[in-house]
Amino acid sequence: MKKLGLTIFFDVFVLMLLGLTIVLSASSTYSVFKFDSVFYLFKSHLFKVFLGIGAIILFAFIPYEYYRRLSKPAIIATAFLLIVTLLFAPNIKGANRWLNLGIITVQPADIAKLVLVIHLALLLEVKANVIDNYRHGFLYLYIWIIGISGLIMLQPNISSGIMLILISLTVIYTGGAKLKHILVSMMFSGIVIGSAAMIYPHSRSRVFSFVESMTTGGDLNFQVKQALYSLGSGGIFGVGIGNSMQSNLFLPEAYGDFIFAILGEELGLIGSIAVLIAYLVLLVCGILVAKKTKDQFGKLLAFGITISIVFYAFMNVAVTTGVLPTTGLPLPFISYGGTSLIFLCVSVGILINIAFTNHMRQNGVIHIQDQNPVQGISR
Repeated sequence: MKKLGLTIFFDVFVLMLLGLTIVLSASSTYSVFKFDSVFYLFKSHLFKVFLGIGAIILFAFIPYEYYRRLSKPAIIATAFLLIVTLLFAPNIKGANRWLNLGIITVQPADIAKLVLVIHLALLLEVKANVIDNYRHGFLYLYIWIIGISGLIMLQPNISSGIMLILISLTVIYTGGAKLKHILVSMMFSGIVIGSAAMIYPHSRSRVFSFVESMTTGGDLNFQVKQALYSLGSGGIFGVGIGNSMQSNLFLPEAYGDFIFAILGEELGLIGSIAVLIAYLVLLVCGILVAKKTKDQFGKLLAFGITISIVFYAFMNVAVTTGVLPTTGLPLPFISYGGTSLIFLCVSVGILINIAFTNHMRQNGVIHIQDQNPVQGISR
């Protein structure tokens, strides 16, 4: 387990180092054009990477059992933050997603992604005996999922809401929910999401554009088209770091949501595959940590964190390659980031702590406490 934790740390560390390199290359032209400084966005990202590494180390030493007690107040506080964001956050590019807290601007949806997984892991442990009962077990968890995801979709942030629902349903299925309950919930969620996507013009245009390109051979979304040009230009070995043409203002969000295209252009097919392998290493290590963890809460928390990160990674790659409509989701640990990067690192720190804690338990260094870990927790 200790080796798994260290492997996860170094895997993420390498991804963030690579991210620093690609962000510098992808953002330099835009930084000069917008801020008259080639390093403007890079310095901001570098600072957040340092914060992220600090977050990994800090949370790797905080016993994950503490989150049992914090789960309920954390999910309530997160719901409150999402409501405040809807009511008071400034409208930026047609969405109310960012909340200015004075010293920092946060995107509460990033907080919700982690907090909901923690809360579901706890509820699945508490309701282990009734989770296969729709009314007394499954429904209560599903209400939390729809409630938090719905607040995110109202911002509007349809893609993050969809991902959160998919990840959450995967977690509760792993926790013992019946497949038929999952399928019924997915059908209901699909109706809600489809309706929401049709309400908001930008979501509707993305869906229609994607469907048209798939069914009639119509033009792809401009960003996707430029991203494919970028990937195609990289060939097998790439054009080299700093030599991307698409990063010269041809590809919007080159340092953000579409950074995988720049990575593919500069490092080629080999570099792109290496990055995908790094995410697969994280997936395998995370699943092994979950499998070897003895308590249900830690097991499901490790699983939820792992699939969250990997789902987002492969969703980003699928969008960049035109397999899915544009979503606005960053590439974990590589894209230019703010609260998204920080809370990803917090998640990794928690995952590493689960690995280290269970390693010490296996070696008799610490023991699982005898008292009920969820004592005092209720609906």
